[in-house]
Amino acid sequence: MAAFTPQQLGQAVSETLATRTSIRLEEVSTVYEGERRPAIRNVNLTLATKELVYVVGPNASGKTTLLETINGLLPIYQGRISVFGLDVATRGRLVRREIGYVPQDFMVEPGEPYTALDVVMMGRYGRIGVLNNPTERDRESVVEAMTLLEIDQLAQRPMGKLSGGQQQKVMLARALAKEPKILLLDEPFSNLDPASRETIPLLISRLHEEKELTTLIVTHDVHGILEACRRVVVMNNGLIVADDVPEKALEKGGAQS
Repeated sequence: MAAFTPQQLGQAVSETLATRTSIRLEEVSTVYEGERRPAIRNVNLTLATKELVYVVGPNASGKTTLLETINGLLPIYQGRISVFGLDVATRGRLVRREIGYVPQDFMVEPGEPYTALDVVMMGRYGRIGVLNNPTERDRESVVEAMTLLEIDQLAQRPMGKLSGGQQQKVMLARALAKEPKILLLDEPFSNLDPASRETIPLLISRLHEEKELTTLIVTHDVHGILEACRRVVVMNNGLIVADDVPEKALEKGGAQS
């Protein structure tokens, strides 16, 4: 396979932004190792550049699998996924340089030695490169992300000593420090305290607009869907059962608004 440089990736991203399609799934099915039944089946989905989309549905409906598949963390059984026009099956590692991903299951053990600052800096590794030291720009991006999420005072605290909500903010900061073009967020507000559940979603919405991101958010809380959202995808049993403006999608998909 021919080498694909970061410069070429940047060109592909620029060309994709111009054509206004960031993510495309075509008849995609994904099967977890050891399973026979696909976790998602025959999924067709296209996200325009700068679009904010929520994915809702019951437990085990395929929402998390959808994000993991887009991020190239799971091999697809059939179909094709392209991000910035690049085939995720063959270019997934490079594609992930431009994706900020916050998984649902991120809780760490109490003895975890990494500090919050270390974890946020991990979001810069794709840009820092192997065996290179962080630059001043890397450090600025990390500090900016932690300050935005009001966790700069936690910088030297071990991750394992933080509360679930604090850890969630650290993971969000790690994704933002990456300076991504795409955000994939899996239940990103579930562990937050009540005050943060009000402020952090609004912050994500503001950053989505200011930084012109393509944002895909998985949630089980249909009441928490931002007013800025103009599109909701409803999943059930591994299938997309509705894809429309929020009110119509929730009605078609049987979700309770």
